[in-house]
This record gives sequence, structure tokens and C-alpha cells, in this order.
Amino acid sequence: MADKQARNADTGAAVAVDDPAKVRNVVLVGPSGSGKTTLTEALLAASGTVPRPGSVVDGTTVCDHDPAAVRQQRSVGLSVAPVLHQGHKINLIDTPGYADFVGELRAGLRAADAALFVVSAAEGVDAATVAVWEECAAVGMPRAVVVSRLDHHRADAMAEIAACQAAFGDGVLPLYLPAGDGLVGLITQRYFDYSAGHPPKIGEPDPADLERMAEARNALIEGIIAESEDESLMDRYLAGEEIAEDTLITDLETAVARGSFHPVIPVCATSGIGLAEVLDGIVRAFPSPLEHRPPDVTTPEGTPHEPLTADPAGPLAAEVVRTAVDSYVGRVSLVRVFSGTLRPEKPVHVSGHGLAERGHEDHDADERVAHLYSPLGANLREVPYCVAGDLCALTKVGSAETGDTVSAPEEPLLMEPWAMPEPLLPVAVVAKTRSDEDTLARNLSRLVAGDPTLRLDRNAETGQLVLWCMGEAHADVVLSRLRAGGADVETEPVKISLRSTFTKPAKGHGRHVKQSGGHGQFAVCDIEVEPLPRGSGFQFVDKVVGGAVPHQFIPSVEKGVRAQLQKGLGDGHPVVDVKVTLVDGKAHSVDSSDAAFQTAGALALRDAAANGHITMLEPLEEVAIRLPDEHLGTVLGDLSSRRGRVLGTEAGEGGRTVIRAEVPATELVRYLIDLRSMTSGTATFTRRHARFEPMPEGLAVH
Repeated sequence: MADKQARNADTGAAVAVDDPAKVRNVVLVGPSGSGKTTLTEALLAASGTVPRPGSVVDGTTVCDHDPAAVRQQRSVGLSVAPVLHQGHKINLIDTPGYADFVGELRAGLRAADAALFVVSAAEGVDAATVAVWEECAAVGMPRAVVVSRLDHHRADAMAEIAACQAAFGDGVLPLYLPAGDGLVGLITQRYFDYSAGHPPKIGEPDPADLERMAEARNALIEGIIAESEDESLMDRYLAGEEIAEDTLITDLETAVARGSFHPVIPVCATSGIGLAEVLDGIVRAFPSPLEHRPPDVTTPEGTPHEPLTADPAGPLAAEVVRTAVDSYVGRVSLVRVFSGTLRPEKPVHVSGHGLAERGHEDHDADERVAHLYSPLGANLREVPYCVAGDLCALTKVGSAETGDTVSAPEEPLLMEPWAMPEPLLPVAVVAKTRSDEDTLARNLSRLVAGDPTLRLDRNAETGQLVLWCMGEAHADVVLSRLRAGGADVETEPVKISLRSTFTKPAKGHGRHVKQSGGHGQFAVCDIEVEPLPRGSGFQFVDKVVGGAVPHQFIPSVEKGVRAQLQKGLGDGHPVVDVKVTLVDGKAHSVDSSDAAFQTAGALALRDAAANGHITMLEPLEEVAIRLPDEHLGTVLGDLSSRRGRVLGTEAGEGGRTVIRAEVPATELVRYLIDLRSMTSGTATFTRRHARFEPMPEGLAVH
């Protein structure tokens, strides 16, 4: 398999670009199965980058080189495939379409200057793709639409174009329409004949096709003119004047570049239909890095820095957008250079800040870049430099993690991190043998460094190692990578950290009297325990009179009580929200000690627990569920079955409803999977800890 992939991507040396104006960074976005990877393969072959396109089914594509992607027959990670067209370097950034890998999609959006939305002519537009479209619209990212898989037996290009217009808005209009074995250009009114494959033969269309497409052509021209800066153009057009093709094309390209107009191009990757039009459109209409403002930067200490530009001579500022581990070359960092020029054999400064909650502790280090590479899927082709606006790969930069900033040691910088989704599916893993534990720890550190959507939780209370993943497919990939690294791991049910507390006042007597080796231990204490309101924590009060417990031993009693509270009272769960009052005790002038009173304090608390009432507390989570209205009843009913308490509903963005509720954490272990199933993947949710509440008697485990 790997040999076939290597032969398929054997293209010789890569070309380094000197001018950012000659670079186009385009991320391919769309649902899983829409044909993004297949389209990338077709564009690679059409541009001469590879001799022939690979196959997703056969596992021979350039972009889906990960063994998990081959096994699942879908993309599981971001991959870059550069092509040369009309003297321009187009970095095609192929991203997964499945919801579990949205972190890879967001990394692709960060690395790109424009987005190509790929939708299948046989499938329609899903809610997740609409959400990404809205995300791009919010930041003004230029977008175009490719209607793919025209050769599918259920393909209906016109219906899909209408679906795109309904989902994405009025600014979405076709530039070409299918006809016979090719396309008809609505502006040029030329026929692009692909009957002999790519490149097409250009000729005159069938008059019947022109008549059939007249309405679409008029709508396109009016849409372009509406975006034109020439306010007289619409009046001239409505007066019957024929607007010159060059004027329409120029205004079209300007409108696309500024993100206000979104052309649609029908494509068939297998026959080659539309490939030339896609490449031409990317070069002519999509913006270069010079037109895309880089992210804001500060110093690692947080001092503001003046805005950057895509200037090869400017200060070096690059960002690690993806980290992978290759079995031969080790850690590979995919980098987008936003300013300056990255060169080999030069020192760089690597900064990572602001992701500590994801397991990425703040770090700063100086490293030396030995080599630079232009990535083509898994293949690395050495280049002499990488200018602002381009993408490259670094190897063996040990401290670099996804999201890190790479800058000059004499002027270290830090880029504002991009928004990452919260992993919501916990998976508890355990090494099969003791010898696997070290391998597991080593592999986990590498995986967490490369995947900001993976969170590692070492739960001291339950003793479990919990990986928080984006879903089952993400978890499957993580586990397969752990095992591929030599760690034999298993999964086990996730345990929820519980608490316990007193339900009514109780008294406890602690007596520790022991004679051993001529050294005695003597301590006696009496305590009263009272429950406190939820969230109050622990209070210790000294009410000893007459010096029954010497002053120096009172903190010892408190220390012993605190230690026992943390260990729990027989069930192993920490005790919270109690007030402990020391009311009496006894001491010995010789045999009393700090350790003896610590033990007596712990014994007194255990005695109080035996005499009083203890109840289990479970964590309550506040959840916010964003979903289409048609699934509202189903989700509300399910929340009720999970012992959820609905706090209210409110209107959300995009015609959606937001449900706010409180749900026990024990009911949310697999909620991500169940919610996707109930809503066909259209709902999302967030969660945060609210408080602990008593667990129903029938569910409490003592």
C-alpha cells in the first residue's frame, strides 16, 4: 500500500516560490463522502503533479496516507497537496468532512486564504457544512462551490445548485452548467468539451443549451453587476447594452476575492469535467496571501505588536497548523508562514501559550531548523526557503506543537490561537501490561502535542487515564495510533468522580492509645459534624475548653480530619460541605504527639460517619444544546429520561433553538454519540460543571 502511494506521488523536486502574489492557499470543505479527496487527486493529475489519480477505495491517494484513513476510507486528518498552474503555486488543503475531525478542518481554515466548498450532486447540503459556511462568512473568507460527482447515478446538478443557493444565500450563482460531455460557460457562452478528457476542447455550444441556460445567465450577469463598483453598469445593462465579457470577468473576480460573490462550478473528477475551470478560478479569482491579513501577534509576554503583512522581508512569524509523527523522520510540523522567510540551518524561537487547559503547557524554546520541505501528502520534498504566504514542513523541531508560533530568536512572537472545539466523549484507557505503561505515556504525549482537540485527563480520584475525544471515529484513530506506536491498550468504562457528605449532625469519638517499644501514642478527641450548604467546602472550629487538647495539637486534629475527608469514609469518595467542631479531648504529657492526634481526628470522623447519615453526591453539568427545531421534542424527552432539568429554551443563530439544562455527569458519558444519532448529526452541545447534588438512593453506590 505504502509503495503504491509513494510511486503515485513521485514528482521529483519541489519548486520554491519567491513572490507571495503567486501563492494560493485553498482549503477544501464539505461533508464526508462529497469527493474532496477524489477532487484533489484529479487536480493533482490534471496539473501534472502526479502521473495518475489515486483511489480512496484502494488506499492509494496522496492525501489519505494515514493507515486509519485507508481503513475507514475517509479523511481523518488535514493534508496538503501543492500544484502548479499558470505560474502559480496552489496549496490544496484537503480536510476531513466527518464531525469527529472538525479540529483538522479548523486548522485548514487557519492555514488558508480561501475556501472551496465541495458538495455532492447526489447528496445535498448538510447542516455542518452550512455552519462552516457561516463561520467563513463571519470573517469574510472568499468562498466558491464545487458541485461534484456528476457521474453518480442519482446526480442532479441543477437541484444541488438550487440547494446551495437555499443554504448559502443569493450570492451563490453558477458560472458553468453541465451539457453533454462538458460545461457551458454562462459568461463566455462557450462549450468546454471533455469527451476526450482534460484539457477540454473549446467550441460553440448547442443553441438549445444556450436557450435552456438563458435565465441562469441573466441571473449571473445581474449578480455580478450588483457587486460591481461601477454604479452605471446596472443601468446600462437594464437599458439593453451588452456588457463586455472582460468587464464582467474582472468584476466577478473582484467580488469573489472580497468574499461577496460565490461562483458554482460543476465537476466530475473521473471524467475531468470542470477541472480546468476550477484551477483557473482559483488562480484568477481567489486572493493571494497579500490580500489576507495575518492573525494578530504579541510578544510571548503579551506585549502588543504591530500588525503583520505577508512580506518576505518582514519579521518571521509562522504557525504550526498540524503535527504528525512519521515512523522514519519523527515529528513533522506543517507550518504556514505569515510573515518573513523561513530558511534552513537557521535558529528559530518556538512559543506555545494559552492552551494549558488542553494539556499544552506554556513553553518557549530556541530550536534549529535543519531542513525545509514542501509536503505532498506524506511525501516531503526539500526546498531552500519558504516565503510569507506559503506552506512548508519542518522535521525534528522537538518542542513544536500544533498552534505554536515560530519566529526569530531575536524577535520572538506569539500568534493569537484559533478557536478549537471542545472534546466531549470520554474514553478511559489502560495499558495491558506494566511494560506497556511507559510506551503509552510516551505515545500519548506525542498525540496530545499534535492534536488540540484531544484532551488528556489523569483522574487521581478514580485512578483512570481518560482521553476526551471528538467522537467514536476520533477515538478509534487515537487508539489505533497508540497501538501502532507499540502500546497495547484496552478501554474500560469511564468512572465519574463522586463526592459524599453528611445529611444530619453527628458526633464522633476518636481514641488512639498505643504502647510500642517504650514509646507510647496517646490522643483522644471528640468532634461534632454538621452538614453545610452545597459548595460551602470544609470548616473547622475549635471549641475546646480548659486545655483538654493542648493548643499545639489542635491543628493536628484538623489535619487528620482533612486527610480522612479527602480519602473518603469507606466508599473512597471525598467528603465535602461539612463543618467539624472539636469540642473535647485528652492528651498525655509524654506520649501525645502530632501524629497521634492526626490519627485520633481521622478516627473521630469515621465514628461520626458510622453514627450519622452519609449520602452520595454526583456532579451536575450545565449543558447548552444547539439544534434545529424539528428535533426539539425528541431531545427534550431524552433529557427527561436522563434525569435532566430543563432551565429554558431560547432562539439561537441560524434559525436554531438553544436548550439550557442541568444533567448529571453520569448521564453524559456517551451523550455526544446519542445526540448525534437523535438529530442526524445536526445538534451540538457544550457542558460545564455546575455543582454536586445528592444522588438518588437507588443509584448511589456505597
